[in-house]
Amino acid sequence: MLDDLKVIYKSVKRINIKVKPTLEVILTVPLGTSDTEINLVLAKRKAWIVKHLEYFSKFKQPHQSKQLISGEEFSYLGRSYRLKVSPADVTEVKLIGGYLHLNLPDHDNHDKKLHLIEKWYKKRAVELFNQLISKYIPVVDKQISRVSIRKMKTRWGSCNPRKSYINLNLELIKKHPQAIEYVILHELTHLIHYHHDKSFYNFLATHMPDWQLRQKKL
Repeated sequence: MLDDLKVIYKSVKRINIKVKPTLEVILTVPLGTSDTEINLVLAKRKAWIVKHLEYFSKFKQPHQSKQLISGEEFSYLGRSYRLKVSPADVTEVKLIGGYLHLNLPDHDNHDKKLHLIEKWYKKRAVELFNQLISKYIPVVDKQISRVSIRKMKTRWGSCNPRKSYINLNLELIKKHPQAIEYVILHELTHLIHYHHDKSFYNFLATHMPDWQLRQKKL
């Protein structure tokens, strides 16, 4: 039902729902609210949410995909870089100063350029995410069976504690490093605390006291 849902855990007394003109649904819930409670509220307010999404969608401009030409902006680790496409014999993607350089022979091939940039993002995401996972594995004292890094529509990450699977959104690599670290510890914490209850947030606060500030960087 929802393509862009954001759940914010705060010290509030009741669950509050907002639908923004950007078609983002913001759900503010009390600390310790379970996933079951959240899903029940979403189901109960479904008609109201859909009504507002349909209203705002009338005014939303159609999404314009990047043309992958010099001058376009790309985010990486919380910073913005300008793309610079150049014809070259050697195919490569690299950061130099404030520019993301994309060098390749067929510099007008959109699909090729898109593939190279996404491959570059994926490589760096694998390196950084695995580094941070290794940092926090001793904290939760659990082993992981599988880590999956892929594009996800509505979540920055997820965890299957019974199978010890961790899923991370590839788009995270565009966010601030502190925000990335928060998401990874958040998902790893689910290996020992399955639900967003008091024990979950006590553990998170113990090992990352500024987790709420980091969450805002997302």
